[in-house]
Amino acid sequence: HLGEDLIVTDGTTLLGADDKAGVAEIMTMVANLVQSGRPHGELRIVFTTDEEIGEGVEGLNVESLGCQYAYTVDGGPIGEIEYENFNAASAHVKLTGISVHPGSAKNKMVNASKLAFEFDSLLDQDMVPEKTEGYEGFNHCVGVKTQTAEGEMAYIIRNHDANLLDKQKKMFIDAMNIMNKKYGYDCVNVTIRDSYRNMREKFEGNMYPIELVKEAMGKLDMKYEAVAIRGGTDGANLTWNGVLCPNLGTGGHNYHGVHEFWVVEDGELMVKLLTQMLKDAKK
Repeated sequence: HLGEDLIVTDGTTLLGADDKAGVAEIMTMVANLVQSGRPHGELRIVFTTDEEIGEGVEGLNVESLGCQYAYTVDGGPIGEIEYENFNAASAHVKLTGISVHPGSAKNKMVNASKLAFEFDSLLDQDMVPEKTEGYEGFNHCVGVKTQTAEGEMAYIIRNHDANLLDKQKKMFIDAMNIMNKKYGYDCVNVTIRDSYRNMREKFEGNMYPIELVKEAMGKLDMKYEAVAIRGGTDGANLTWNGVLCPNLGTGGHNYHGVHEFWVVEDGELMVKLLTQMLKDAKK
């Protein structure tokens, strides 16, 4: 990206480009469309909250939108289109220790902090974000809070294959049962909740939303790349609710970290792509 205009932070905080870039590109497209006065079909613009935790479209009346297909503008490098994503679940682990004065704790104390270490060690140590890529799933511990008497852990569980995700969830239950049997009481309690599902299977037999993007990219001499998301998207839940919704790149990079940046020229190209898609879409 040498010679291009980048939007960055001072390196100590997030930029939020994955959401902000998409908003900027969508609204620029809308402003250009209104200014041109060019006729177009019905268009729905939706902004959601809580997308990062899989709850972005909760409460959204999909039927009222009246859409046959949609697109989320929330992806990474320009030219990417995503219609595969992780199946996702979350696990909450409650830990119950036995607190005793440390001076007289021998053979009595059960330290909840140590329970946390032990529980995590029972999971697959190679199935973590820092050791996986592509279609490999992972279990990611996103938070731990413990004292001697009690504690809790939060995990996100991800896999593109729904059957493999079920096996990962079983690992958590198995680890709980092993520890509760070892210590002789319910020192671990695991609660698992499903978040969203892989949208790939819904596109089988209906690839028009993908072909529309490819055609528009061809007219703009853009390179097209299908990428399986190692994450989630509002489009997954929209797709499962009946509106096919792939995700498009915004020109952003290094999301969710202090090295995040957005390429302005790619954002401008994305506006052209969205406009071209409106021209080419079936009425």
